[in-house]
Order: sequence, then structure tokens, then C-alpha cells
Amino acid sequence: MKLFLDTANVDQVREVASWGVLDGVTTNPSLVMKEGKDFRATVLAMCELAPNVSAQVTATDAEGMIKQGEEYSSWHKNIVVKVPMTTEGLKAVKHFAQKKIRTNVTLVFSVPQAILAAKAGASIISPFIGRLDDAGEEGMALIAEIMEVWSHSDFRTEVLVASTRHPRHIVDAARIGAHICTIPYDVFAKLPKHPLTDIGLKKFQDDWKKVAG
Repeated sequence: MKLFLDTANVDQVREVASWGVLDGVTTNPSLVMKEGKDFRATVLAMCELAPNVSAQVTATDAEGMIKQGEEYSSWHKNIVVKVPMTTEGLKAVKHFAQKKIRTNVTLVFSVPQAILAAKAGASIISPFIGRLDDAGEEGMALIAEIMEVWSHSDFRTEVLVASTRHPRHIVDAARIGAHICTIPYDVFAKLPKHPLTDIGLKKFQDDWKKVAG
């Protein structure tokens, strides 16, 4: 399973990329606003650190999405145009697929939406599991249903598990067979850690001090 970082903070991308485990980055307008940095400069800086960087359009009509998406894709080969799951978004995705521009369809909350996005030619779809959990539904159950459908289909669209909230989400996504997880930095930072690792390392260091005397 590929691991993406969900952020608009270039320093966070640089840090996780240095671990040798980063496959991509997802951004959205809210994350960019939080950082308060220039959008184009931020995206291009991340493209130098990761092979896939999802940059989200802000237009709501197909014509506007197509105009923005074509501009974004011209910036760097690593850019994936992020499009909302709407009928206008589907029109834009169809256009991008014909132009061989990679897309990530975001804000997917149902199996029918996932199917439509895949049929329109999306490279990636992003079901939001954390937000479903917040609404009283079981977000990971949606991933399981989508992967079951994919097992009976010839869709080439990758399923990206978005809105992850804790390490268990990443474990469950991997067990179900999702292609990608995008993970906030604070959750990503927890993945290498385990209290028994810390205890074991301390014991090794303490014992070595005794030997080295």
C-alpha cells in the first residue's frame, strides 16, 4: 500500500520523504489556507520531494475545473489534479482522462460515487472515512465495499483512504487491500513508534554504558 502525506507544509513533506517511505502528497484549499503560503510555490516545492502531489481545483463548474487543472498539470509532471465528486467534476475528469492528465476525485462518500468516478476515468478516488465516522457511519466499511466492487471490475482507478485519524485506520486499510492511504503529519509521526521499542532501546543503551564503563 502506498503512503501519502496529507498536508500543505513543505517541511513536513521533506521530513517524511527523508524516511524513504513517502509515495505522494495530498493537499486541499483548507490545508493551503492554514499554511498561508503561495499555492503554486508550495505545490512545486512538494513536487521535488514526492512523485505524486494532488493539487485541488477551486472552480465548481466543469469549464473552470478544466482551465485550472490544465494549468496545474503544466507546472510539473508529478502533479495530480484533484477534482470534487460532482456531476461537473465528472465532466472534467472525463476531459482530463482523454488528455492523459492524472486526477484524484475527492469527497467520495458512497459506492455509487466511487463507481461513477472510476468510469469517468479517475486515476485515484478519495473516500473520506473519518468524516463518515463523525457522521455516525463506519467509514472503513465503505472502503471494504469499494474494494469488493473493484475485485469484480476492471477499474484501474486506485482507491485512496482519506480523512484518516489514527494508526489503526492505516492498518485496517492495508488489510482490506486499499491502494493508498493519505495520512496527516501527526498520525504519520506515530507510525514508527511503539513503547516496547523505546523500552528495548533504553535497555540496550543502559547495558552498553555498563559494558563501556
